[in-house]
Amino acid sequence: MRMKPQYLFVIIVMGVVALYFIVRSLFGAVAPTPAQAKASTGPAGPPSVQAKLVPETLRIYDVVVRGRTQATRTVIIRSETAGTVAAAPVLQGGFVKQGEVLCRLAVDARQAALDQARAAQKSAQLAVQQNEELAKKGFRAPTQVLQAQATLDASTAAVRQGEIALAQVNIKAPFSGVFDHRDAEVGTYLGPGQPCGTMIEINPLLIVGDVPETQAASMKVGALATARLVSGQTLTGHIRYVSHDADPQTRTYHLEVTVPNPKLDVRSGLSAELHIGAGSGPAHLVPVSAMVLDSAGRQGVRYVLADGRVAFAPVTIVEETHDGVWVTGLSGPVQLITVGQSYVADGQKVRVALAR
Repeated sequence: MRMKPQYLFVIIVMGVVALYFIVRSLFGAVAPTPAQAKASTGPAGPPSVQAKLVPETLRIYDVVVRGRTQATRTVIIRSETAGTVAAAPVLQGGFVKQGEVLCRLAVDARQAALDQARAAQKSAQLAVQQNEELAKKGFRAPTQVLQAQATLDASTAAVRQGEIALAQVNIKAPFSGVFDHRDAEVGTYLGPGQPCGTMIEINPLLIVGDVPETQAASMKVGALATARLVSGQTLTGHIRYVSHDADPQTRTYHLEVTVPNPKLDVRSGLSAELHIGAGSGPAHLVPVSAMVLDSAGRQGVRYVLADGRVAFAPVTIVEETHDGVWVTGLSGPVQLITVGQSYVADGQKVRVALAR
């Protein structure tokens, strides 16, 4: 049987291809010429990075602290004597002035005791006068005059004691503020030391927070501070206190800022963001992504020198913003590496492309 011509052609082509690979495996591929090798590899050049020119700017430093509003004073008003509450003239949550009555106890026998003491005082006064007149005529010994005077002094002290006991039925506000919480209603029996209610002072108002130990040195009493509250309000005041002893757990320092609150519209306990002025000086605004760590673990940035070599500068962050971080530690305008900074080393020559 004769083979068809088209099948014969396919067999011949497959044989030629198989013969080519057999010969190639036995004798190897033809080595390229030196010129071809040089053209294929090309010269090894310096790595390429992207950089942008960052100018030096005179910057007013702000330290940002998370805090909260707090009453300047919070006092539990307690009874100094025993008695039943007869009147509660101030509503809970209302503003009261210093000296206003918060709880009034029943007078009971206190007025009668005071009247009795005053009567005894008048009797003692008459006795003193009589003994002095008789002593001038020689009918009374000096000791009798002194004894009468002692009786008068005792009765005067009893009157003063009765007046104090009567005044203690009126439990008064020790300062102007808000009567924030009532503990005793009409009919409640209060013993000495039991609470009538709680008063808070919110004008001026405090904003308190904790400052990291790295920023505590820049906090000065009297420095201007601005607070942005969670409610959207903005308040301005001054630092009144910075602790000198760090919290052993958090290593932070307690801070208090006083702000005016004349309308009493800002409540205690609101979250706040404090911006505190910490001086001014030269700084650079750099992207957060440009920050790197060197071999010693220092935080900083890499930049390109005038001769095209890489340099590292440790920096200190003084403020964080939406546009980047303001840092100190650089001098003058710098060609900051923004792409590729993690893949180059100090002193290495690089090619610079403008950052996009």
